[in-house]
Amino acid sequence: MSRTFGAVIIGDEILSGKRQDKHFAKIAEMLGKRGLLLSWVEYLGDDRARLATTFKRTMAAGDVVFSCGGIGNTPDDHTRQAVAAALGVGLELHPDGFEELKVRFANEEITEQRKQLVTFPAGVEILPNPFNRIPGFMIHEHYFVPGFPQMAHPMIEWALDRFYAEYFQPVDGKLEKAFLLTGPNAYESALLDLMERIVDEYPTLRLFSLPSLIGTERRHLELGVEGEPALVEKAMEEIRLEIERRGIHWTWRP
Repeated sequence: MSRTFGAVIIGDEILSGKRQDKHFAKIAEMLGKRGLLLSWVEYLGDDRARLATTFKRTMAAGDVVFSCGGIGNTPDDHTRQAVAAALGVGLELHPDGFEELKVRFANEEITEQRKQLVTFPAGVEILPNPFNRIPGFMIHEHYFVPGFPQMAHPMIEWALDRFYAEYFQPVDGKLEKAFLLTGPNAYESALLDLMERIVDEYPTLRLFSLPSLIGTERRHLELGVEGEPALVEKAMEEIRLEIERRGIHWTWRP
């Protein structure tokens, strides 16, 4: 049995280009190291209604979702309120979150503003934050973490290792190979029948094709497969024989 993993990355500053997203590639990497794939990612601004609609949809879909950003206590943070709206519940001070807050601010006053940091939708569980003890929260296999990568990424790894270890796949036993194809017939539409045949004959392999353009000039097509080494070798040999038959020049991808 496999699971579908997705990511929601939140922030007007990302959509405006003021900040570059540092979550997408890292989440894909963390999943990849465990033999898992990131199936989708959505970028959303700080729009409470749109966030609520999105989370209601993703929760109904049954995917595992990592949401980065917007869980703070400033007026431009809307994730907590949006999740509450999606769930149809209110916000409340989380008792376990408050205990973490007391440790974090052991020698300082815990103000009402600080309490808002752990005021979460009713019914959620806290998600530990090893960086500064101010937790995120989780519900329905959705994991809500801060926008800071130093906090978010360890929290996501914790959730993966704690809840999804049974889905991890061996990584060392996988092989990826690809050809760089050039010439007038080295384009995807001309090779669709070959690709479809390989997918049908080797359903456990992942086939990929990546065209490259410089300006309007077609440069090359990267065509390959990933999976169990013996099957990869067999599939690549079939691909090689067919592209040579069609007069397409190939080299191994570096």
